[in-house]
Formats: sequence, C-alpha cells, structure tokens
Amino acid sequence: MMDTRARFVLTICAGSFLLFLVQPMIARMALPRLGGAPSVWNSAMLVYQALLLGGYAYAHWLGRFPPRRQALIHLGLFLISAIFLPIGLMDWQPETQVEPALWVLWLLGASIGPLFFVVAAQAPLLQRWFAATGAGDPYPLYAASNLGSFGGLIAYPLLVEPWLSLRAQSQLWSLAYGALFFLVYVSARRLPADAAMPQAAAAATEDISPPPSWRSMIHWMALAAVPSGLMLSTSLYLTTDIVAIPLLWVMPLGLYLLSFSVAFATGRSAADLLMRVAPLVLLIGACMAFTNGIHYPMIVAAGILAVLFVVASALHSHLYDLRPAAVHLTRFYLVMSVGGMLGGLFCALLAPLLFNWTYEYPLLMVAAGLLLPVREPLFVALAPLWADPGRRVWLAAIMLVAGLFLSLIGEGILFTSLKSDLMKALCFTIIIGMAIVAVGHRILFAGLLLYLMLCLSGWGKLAQSVTPGMLTRSYFGVYGVTNEGPDRRILFHGTTLHGVQNLEKGRERDPTSYYAPESGVGLALRNAPILFGPHARVGVVGLGAGTLACYTQPGQRWRFYEIDPAMAAIARNPADFTFLSRCQPHADIAIGDARMVLDKEAANGADILVIDAFSSDSIPMHLLTREALAIYGRRLTQNGVLLIHISNRYLDLRRVVAAGAKDGGWQARLRHYRPDVKDAKRNYAASMWIALSRDPAQLDRLARLSGGGKWQPLRTDPDFAPWTDDHASILPTLKIHL
Repeated sequence: MMDTRARFVLTICAGSFLLFLVQPMIARMALPRLGGAPSVWNSAMLVYQALLLGGYAYAHWLGRFPPRRQALIHLGLFLISAIFLPIGLMDWQPETQVEPALWVLWLLGASIGPLFFVVAAQAPLLQRWFAATGAGDPYPLYAASNLGSFGGLIAYPLLVEPWLSLRAQSQLWSLAYGALFFLVYVSARRLPADAAMPQAAAAATEDISPPPSWRSMIHWMALAAVPSGLMLSTSLYLTTDIVAIPLLWVMPLGLYLLSFSVAFATGRSAADLLMRVAPLVLLIGACMAFTNGIHYPMIVAAGILAVLFVVASALHSHLYDLRPAAVHLTRFYLVMSVGGMLGGLFCALLAPLLFNWTYEYPLLMVAAGLLLPVREPLFVALAPLWADPGRRVWLAAIMLVAGLFLSLIGEGILFTSLKSDLMKALCFTIIIGMAIVAVGHRILFAGLLLYLMLCLSGWGKLAQSVTPGMLTRSYFGVYGVTNEGPDRRILFHGTTLHGVQNLEKGRERDPTSYYAPESGVGLALRNAPILFGPHARVGVVGLGAGTLACYTQPGQRWRFYEIDPAMAAIARNPADFTFLSRCQPHADIAIGDARMVLDKEAANGADILVIDAFSSDSIPMHLLTREALAIYGRRLTQNGVLLIHISNRYLDLRRVVAAGAKDGGWQARLRHYRPDVKDAKRNYAASMWIALSRDPAQLDRLARLSGGGKWQPLRTDPDFAPWTDDHASILPTLKIHL
C-alpha cells in the first residue's frame, strides 16, 4: 500500500507534469495564428503566470474550509472544468488592427483558462492537505512539483511533438486529466474526517506566530519576481541577440523550474553552494550582458543559461529560508505567484513599451545583485574592512565613483586617446576585483555589477538607443539600423541580417545580401517578364529593408505582406533605407500574418509568390505546412512560381519543402548560390532558395533562362512526412552546430 508521502508526491508531480505539458502544446496550436516570435512566447508565459496566480489564490481561499470540504469543492470544480475538454484553442481571430500583445492574452486565456486554473491549484492545495494529514513538512513537496513541471516541459519537444499529432496530443492530455482527477480523489481520502487537523498539526497551528508582515511579503514577492523576469528576459535575449536555435526557449523555463527543485529540497548542500557562488556567477553574466554572441554563440548561450540557473536557485533558496510555518503555506505561494506575475508583466508588457532594446535583462541582473542574501566577504581577511559603519559608507562611495570612471574610460568615452582593447581589459578587470571585494555589501556590489556591464559595450548600446532611428523595438522583435563603414548600411534583428544597402553613389538600388541577382529569387524576378509577360503580379511575404522592390519592372503589380508595422516603417523611411522610396515609393504593403491575409485574398491573384518571412533565424513553422502550401497554391495561377527562402544556420529545411511539394503536387528545384570574392565585395551573400510550380514546364523555362546548371532537382526523402498544422517537428531538421 502506497504511503501518504508517496501518494501526494505522485499526485503533485502528475498535476505539474500536465500543467507544463499544456504550455508548449497550446503554443504549438497557436502557431498558425500567432507566428513564432519570441515575444509571443513571453505573452503566453504571462497568461500562464496569471492563471497560476488565480489557481494559487483559489487554493488560499479554500483554506477557510475544513479539509474534507476543500476536497469536495475542488473535485467538484475538476468535474465542472471537464466540460472544456478536449483541450484546444477557441475558434477566434481578431482584426489585424487589434494590438497583438492584447488579443494573444485573451485568446490563450479564454481557451485554456478553466482547465489550467484547476490544475494550477494542485501544488499549493495538496501541500496544504499533506500538512493536514500530519505526515511531515509540506514544503519539500514543492521541489517534487517542479521536477514534474520540468518533465512535462522537456517531454513535449523530445517525445510528444515528434510522435503525436495535435489532435492526439489533445486527446491524450484530456485522458490524463481524468487520471489526475482519480489521483486527487485518492489523496483526498487521506484527509482527516472531521474539521480538526491531527493532533501534531493542531499543536503546531496553536503555536504559530501572527500572519507575516507586509514587509516580509513584499520581500517574498521581490525574490519571486526577479527570477521570473530573468527567465523571460533570458529567453528573449538569447533568441534575439545571441543565437536563434529552435527549442532554445525551453531551456530558460526548464532551468527556472529546476531552480525551485534545488531551492526547496530537503538537503540544503546544493542550495547553499549555489547561494555562495551566485555573486561570482553574476559577475560572469555581467561580462556577457551586452554581447551579441556572433563569434561564440553556443558558449555565450551556455554561459547565460548557467547564470540564470545559479541566480534563480540562489534567490529561490533565500525565499525558502524565509518561508513561514505551514499554516501560512498557501499565503506564501500566493505571494510568490504575485511576484512571478509581476516579473512577467514587466518583461512581456512594460519592457517593450519602455525600452528599444532588451535592457530588462541587465536591469534584472542588477536587481538580483541587490536581493542576494547578505553574506560575509569572500575573503575572511577583508571582513575588518567593512566592520566600521562609517568607513563602510565612505569606502563604498569612493568605489562607486571609481567604478563609474573606470567604465567610461574602458568604453573610450573619457580619455579617448587611451582607448584600446588593453585599456578596456584593464578597466573591467579592476571593476571585477572591486566587486569581489564588495561581496556582502549589496548596494556597492550591484553598482559595480552595473558599471561592469556598461564598460563591456553597455555605454555603446545606450548610445545606439538614444540615436534616432537606430534601434526599434516592437512586439515582434528588436531591429537595428546602422552603417558599417561609409558604403554599407545594414538592418539586423539580433544576430540575423535582414537587409544590406550599398551607399556608394549609383549603387543604392542594387539588390544585395540573400537577394543578389544570381540568387534564386533574383533569377526568377529578373526573368518574370519572359515567364509571365509585362504585367506579372508579384507577392512578397516578408518585407525586410525592401530590397526586393528594386526588381520591379514597368507594368508589374507588387504586393508585400509584413506582420510587423515597425518593420514597414523602417523600410518606408528614406533615412533608413531607400529601396522602397527609389523603386516603389507607393508600395502596396498588407500588415498582418501573411498566411491569414493570403487566405482571405482572391484565387489566381499572383504569378510569383516569394516566402521570405524570417523570425530571427527561423522561418515560422506554420508557413511551411501542407495547409500553408495549399493557401499559396490557391493564390497563385496554375503555372505560377512559388519561391521559398530556406537559408538557415540551424535548420535544414530542404526535406520539409520537398515532402510538402510532393504531397501537394508541386514540382521543385533548388538554387544554392555561393558568391565568389568579387560578388562578396558587392555585399552579395550565400543563399538557398527553392522554386516550386504545379507546371513542370514553367520550372524548365526558369532553369533555361537562368543559365545551365544553376537550378538542381530537389531530392525527396521517402521517410520524411510533410509538415501539417496538426503534426510537425523540427527535431529531424536540426543541424549540428558547435
């Protein structure tokens, strides 16, 4: 017979597993409507945190009832929420002018709210029930809860998504919901039959101190908010400015969950160790806070993830040390949830409005430095240095001023004649040394942490931010426009290049980058008059800097599809790029998700359709499914040509397009363009384009017009199934990239 602790651990783990299995599952269901921008995931996380807060508040409210009555109410709510099964997204789509940051929250909340709410209450409620049985300390059960959460999160991309369709996933989750109801019922049977708790628990309740003070609860809230915000900002910072590896968003959330398991574990050795090394790890993180990760993206990404885990574990361990007696358990978790929600609100809603870069990440690192528990200095010999209160104040002031000057000198703002890599190394090394000395002095340590980040490219990033038009942030990402030398201007999204314009007089109209004349799209657009006559109709999904507009020829009709109004504003602004103003000053630009806009447009309305929609370094999955290809085919004429850009650092999408082409009756050719030294100097970049048509003769004509051997047959893999809205996995397409 299973003992009480094992029974409750199993139930809590099962509930948490389901809770975090539903998160990526619903995000995957929403992909055809929302796209794959990192901010969409942050919005989804905000919904989950809000529902989690609601579940924790409900668990706290139930505490006013006797244990058995709590069980009756909760099991009844379980049954009522079952009417929303099978789990899935509601059939609703707003108008394109509705702010996505708002309607995404409504769509996700209304679709999964009741089910997520009742399952979210599991962890605190069952811990309270466990305390009511008198079986021991309930807090370590929260560690088990987060192990279950981590298991659900990792299981989805590795096991569930590759093997099950969305319909099967929904049905399986619904069956598991029924099994969870049974586990909760079995656990509830262990509760005392009357309103009184067991004798040991009742005695503990009588001796308990008054409810925690507001100051204590605000401290709990801050300790929960910073790791939550750090998790979200790490996700956005990694996928925007470091490396856009698919599935990378799973890692910050997974490490965040594991930090709870370490912090709330019965054994304290790991938690104590991480609390001790957290200041040093924060200093390492500060060295990477403003890096762009171009040279060593995997090393930088691993370092940033390690910083998140150590810092979150340290702050959560401090939170555990400040926990109240079990009688206030649900209040403790409710306040924790409020803190997590505030961290999510700051990153998902406030930061995009306040900042034009991901400044929330370094700010939260400074906040973490302020919240780390006060400990003795790392070196015992330094303890007398801070013993005298008066000396502590003036010494800290001197070190803060010195740190500020060192950061300005290291970045070359002061004493510009001394600017060099050696001087920068000397300055940030001294700042690190002072920060190590300052461990145990919160304000001083946090200040030196900030100066270290400013010394290592922080001042330069601030200069970019205050330069009009250089950085732009929207719901879909952070974009930068800058000159590289006197003859080249670039548009970048993190480490992904979205456009290049030659500034040399007479070459401003030249298509560059992935759109060179000999690229796949360049060959097709240059030969459009021969393929389709002088009045060819061209559609382009993904505007970028507007480079392709300069392939337009008299008599043609072009239409661009762009999801982000901020990107359209950059392309239209001649102060940024002049492709549109010079080549198509009255360009027709449809704002909204291209797939949904195309689906509403008339059939046979385009001769050439170009799919060039990047989300950082990934084409959104929902633009390459069977359903998406059917939409493109309906929009194109029978002999129309579809061009798909698949250049990618981390995904090999050839098999995806080949399988979709074979499934939809398309013929396909591949153009892998590699510029020579001469072309590279003209800012041409290597690219991989696939041309598809339902008329094989049209592809043959394109191949002949392009010159011999430039277009190759696209090989199909008989073992690779086409992607669909119901079933797709990126695991088989991942490249090994170290």
